[in-house]
Amino acid sequence: MDGSKAGWWAVLSTKVLATADSSHYCEGLARLLPGAGFFRPDSRPARDLGVLLARSLASEGPLTVLDLMTGCGIRSLRYGLEAGAEEVWANDADPERVPLIRQNLAALPAKVAWRCSSLDARDLLAGTLQSRQRFALVDLDAFGSPAALVPLAVEAVAPGGVLFLTSSDGRAATGHDRSAAVRRLGAAARAHPASWELALRLQLGVVARGAWSLGRDMEPLLSFSEGRTFRTAVRLSQTVSVGGEQQLGMVAHCPRCGDQQAQSLLCLRPWAPCLCGRNTLSISGPLWIGPLQHPATLMAMEGQASTAQASLSKPAKTLLDRLISDPGHPSRCWPTGLIGRCLGQDTPSLGGLTQALRREGFFAVASGIMPSQVRSDAPWSLILATAQAINGAGTAK
Repeated sequence: MDGSKAGWWAVLSTKVLATADSSHYCEGLARLLPGAGFFRPDSRPARDLGVLLARSLASEGPLTVLDLMTGCGIRSLRYGLEAGAEEVWANDADPERVPLIRQNLAALPAKVAWRCSSLDARDLLAGTLQSRQRFALVDLDAFGSPAALVPLAVEAVAPGGVLFLTSSDGRAATGHDRSAAVRRLGAAARAHPASWELALRLQLGVVARGAWSLGRDMEPLLSFSEGRTFRTAVRLSQTVSVGGEQQLGMVAHCPRCGDQQAQSLLCLRPWAPCLCGRNTLSISGPLWIGPLQHPATLMAMEGQASTAQASLSKPAKTLLDRLISDPGHPSRCWPTGLIGRCLGQDTPSLGGLTQALRREGFFAVASGIMPSQVRSDAPWSLILATAQAINGAGTAK
């Protein structure tokens, strides 16, 4: 596609065409029929970041993609049109969607080898394991919990490749269905102020345990959520690195005073007294307590965005900027509204609070996962005292 055509598609990247064929949908360089099945245009930021991640992979070597639950095929189409994929395998378990997927993927250029199938994801992954077929990118956009598929999905990823995993099992992973969390995630999940982050960490814990059990290692590259879906991308290496097990642990939150703690499974010890001294801790885990983001990968994705033919939507650019500014570590986050309620005062300024904590010598950033939350390694008592001082200074003015 020449530059003028690429620019034309970019202008139409977020619009449904106002033509006689109004059922078509455009996004990035893709123009396709969504069909009558489940399709969410507002998931575009996640697809944008997936394309940028795939483009960064393509810069390292041949990009082969397995899209396990492709729906209408929009992700497969964009991987081929925008990410430089050499091979794309689009699969959906519903055979009635195959004609639509084939029609949409017909827009791929001749240099992209593609295929379409209607297999159960478990059967497909078992087949790739038996044939020893591996992919640079496995996209598992699951409806509900993907935990049962994780071991097979890990096996399908080539060494150094990426598993891009999505879950919509919000109730279990955010602590609102504790029995389901034990069954599906093999972990306790309790209500937590940073509930989206809790879900992401539980998901990463499942992937880490699955990878380690197969003698492989995993490193989170990006993690994000909008509250309905929980998306994590991890790089899978062939051998286990030293010390990675320290990143699997437990997190505790006191619903009375708001205090939070985290500790690794390798060095479990009695929990320290919380600020209120009652030790009514809600404990979740095992889960991932390490970083949620990989700064070098996110910066590479930002660089790909500046050179990509397809436009990056504004929401995706905002999301990427947020993730770059927050490494997702340490695993302690508080909503500023909760801090205000604990003090019986107004909500403190997020920017003012992070700056003040940094001046005290502590790490503090705005969370990239949930809005209006502060991430810090400062003691809870100091966070409250600092917020109180900020509120007092504001009142004095």
